[in-house]
Amino acid sequence: MPTFIHGKSTGVYIDEFDLTEYFTDSSIALNNDVAETTAYGDTNKAFIAGQRSGTLNLSGLWSQTTDGSDEELQALLGNATTPLVTVREGTAAIGGSAIIAQANEINYAITSPVSDVAAITADFECTPNQISNLTFALASAKQLTAGASIAHGSLGALSSVDNAASSANGGAAILHVPTNTVNGNTTIKVQHSANDASWADLISFTAVGSSAKTSEIKAVSGTVNRYLRVTASTAGSSGSITFMVAAARF
Repeated sequence: MPTFIHGKSTGVYIDEFDLTEYFTDSSIALNNDVAETTAYGDTNKAFIAGQRSGTLNLSGLWSQTTDGSDEELQALLGNATTPLVTVREGTAAIGGSAIIAQANEINYAITSPVSDVAAITADFECTPNQISNLTFALASAKQLTAGASIAHGSLGALSSVDNAASSANGGAAILHVPTNTVNGNTTIKVQHSANDASWADLISFTAVGSSAKTSEIKAVSGTVNRYLRVTASTAGSSGSITFMVAAARF
């Protein structure tokens, strides 16, 4: 039997914000342009594959809460720094599916019907930036964390994800840190392993400062081993941190 998921479990992270509670719908579209090569004498039209693109469309509820939907989506429009987006597909769980992307916000709209709640829509055009092999400027990924709060003393290696085989074309991971009260730097890494026993660092994110909220994307080339996991450590002595990491293979 196929495995299906319910849309109610979707989650949305944009930069250092978990905006899940503000959205009610998300759609992802992949496109591949074609160029026509039909010539005289051809009975059928002919085409060659061109450039690929990806778009994200989000809609939900307007809120004037600090760090809420309106404040953050307004700030993204025309931002010189490309936002980082993770759309969690289904329940927050290590090994669950996600989409990761760098995506410029190109439209933001607010509607206020007389008989309903004020609503928002935001449209994003994905871009690979320096990650030229990022498929469709977005990529299918696996959640390497459950996005839950972890106390400073409980940080360490999280459960591993089995991808069934290694891959040879590199990959990328996005980190979102929406909540952080740890009173020291926290180091978060993605590690890989061929046997789920011996581990090596694959991606090391920039150290997250004391009580800082942040986001980052990092890419690697070459072999990515079969198993992936996240490990975190901190120099802090109190507090907790909430972070989401999803990783894609190319």
